[in-house]
Amino acid sequence: MNVLFKEDFQSLKTQVQAAITQLHELTTDIGHEPLQQTVGEVLERIHDPFLFVIVGEVKAGKSSFINALLGTKEEICKVAASPMTDTIQQIVYGAEHSEITINPYLKRITHPEEILKEIAIVDTPGTNTIVDHHQEITERFIPHADLIVFVFEAKNPYRQSSWEFFDYINEDWRKKIIFVLQQKDLMEDADLVTNINGVTDNAILKGIAEPNVFAVSAKMELEDKVGSGFTKLKEYIQTQITGGRAPFLKLENNAITAHNITDKIAHSLDLRTTQFKLDRQFRDDIKETLESQKLKTEKQIDFLVENLLASYDRITHKMEADLGSGLSFIPMIRRSFSSLLGSKDSGPKQWLEQLADNFEKDLNIALRDRLQNGVVDIADNIQTMAKLVDSKIKTSETVLPDSDEIFADIADRRANVLKDLQSTFSQFLNTSENFYDKSLLSESEKMAPNLAAGGGIAIAGILMTILQGAVFDITGGILTGVGLLFAGASIGFKKRKILKDYKDEIRTGREKLEEQVTERLKDYTANIKFKIDANFTKFDSHLKGEEQKLASLNTLKENIHSSLEETLVKIKNHL
Repeated sequence: MNVLFKEDFQSLKTQVQAAITQLHELTTDIGHEPLQQTVGEVLERIHDPFLFVIVGEVKAGKSSFINALLGTKEEICKVAASPMTDTIQQIVYGAEHSEITINPYLKRITHPEEILKEIAIVDTPGTNTIVDHHQEITERFIPHADLIVFVFEAKNPYRQSSWEFFDYINEDWRKKIIFVLQQKDLMEDADLVTNINGVTDNAILKGIAEPNVFAVSAKMELEDKVGSGFTKLKEYIQTQITGGRAPFLKLENNAITAHNITDKIAHSLDLRTTQFKLDRQFRDDIKETLESQKLKTEKQIDFLVENLLASYDRITHKMEADLGSGLSFIPMIRRSFSSLLGSKDSGPKQWLEQLADNFEKDLNIALRDRLQNGVVDIADNIQTMAKLVDSKIKTSETVLPDSDEIFADIADRRANVLKDLQSTFSQFLNTSENFYDKSLLSESEKMAPNLAAGGGIAIAGILMTILQGAVFDITGGILTGVGLLFAGASIGFKKRKILKDYKDEIRTGREKLEEQVTERLKDYTANIKFKIDANFTKFDSHLKGEEQKLASLNTLKENIHSSLEETLVKIKNHL
């Protein structure tokens, strides 16, 4: 690699490393430990050589294949007589041959073979192994592989376990894959061609546009026999991987691996974001429903108040007419004489008290029943508001499944919040005390008498005071002749003032009626709306947390994605 290419490579490597570091931060923020571990390992291995990962079923001849590929007469990978290799073997360059046991499942082999300066090889247990941990550990190497060499037994490359493992590699990681049919020396040429075509067709069917399929015999290669098939395979490796391309290919594969992980996260993050948007729309819909129903209820209250005022006006107008006619000169003189003659029921005072009493009764009857029925109707309407909310809760849409690979815990947490909301609101809905305000019903019984006391009874007091000083001695004094002469003029003059004071009192009572009923019922409506909305406290807290978290995660994801896209284009320009 010349100096210029080295400078470009280092610059690109720095960019890829920065993007993977951000990706590690993203997986940490998400709290997904397996991906966090995978990305951490990708970051650690960015300085490693180009990695071949050899996979396939047991007895497919993987270890023999590796020995033949390295072209050494030494048995670097032990060819076990047992039907399985019990460890993963990492083969890397070293000044001398050595074997180091990393753990019970992993062995590192160093060897002074020139090709190992550019590539490293991992020999894995069989895809159909029955040894514990092998599949798990093998899959941990797949994200770091730069080339997957899929080794089949030439005489039977169709075993299900092999192709299922291929699906895992291809669908989850989209790694560069080549296919090797090993032990071709055990096959007739015609049968071998059939199997080569079969593997090619199957790979195309599974999404590999131009599969690279090689038929080889490790036995023939190690015995230096012509026609082993390794010449073609080594030419492919020389032109496509080694010869200065390996570092850039390694870097590209690191970037692609990071890109694939970012895409995996992005898919789940999109689902989580969509779920958040749906939940926020659901919550906004609840608020709009509550506000809409509140406005409808307030219109119902306004209509009730209009009816109450109409009844109030009808009764007070009748009272005004009765008062006006009763305060005329002749009726007042007649009632005064009746009182002087000893009649206890027909005097001015008794008439006025009876008039006020009838006014209060009429007002109570007209207003109280209508008001109480109106309160019940309003309570029913508010309960309908709650039923609409309950229906919306039960039909809220879920798109983030609890089986999601990345955010299953978030889906589960949301499901619990929603479940609590449904349970809490169902209890709220079934508790009638939440909708029928007993104090309101009892106060509605008192409201009309209070209004009457503020109007009619106060008027009676005013009338009594005026009449006592203007016309006669209510306490039983004798009506004088001079008093009688002036009585007509005095009553006529006072009548207009009395009626004016009456109208003022009625107007005040009317305003009080409108204000008290409207304010009390609208406060009641607002209070119920508030209590309904209070059921969403935990859900609102969940939404707030999601909004903040998603903003951070999406920003970081977009930064990583754009950085990797840009870097991959630059890397491809060097290949």
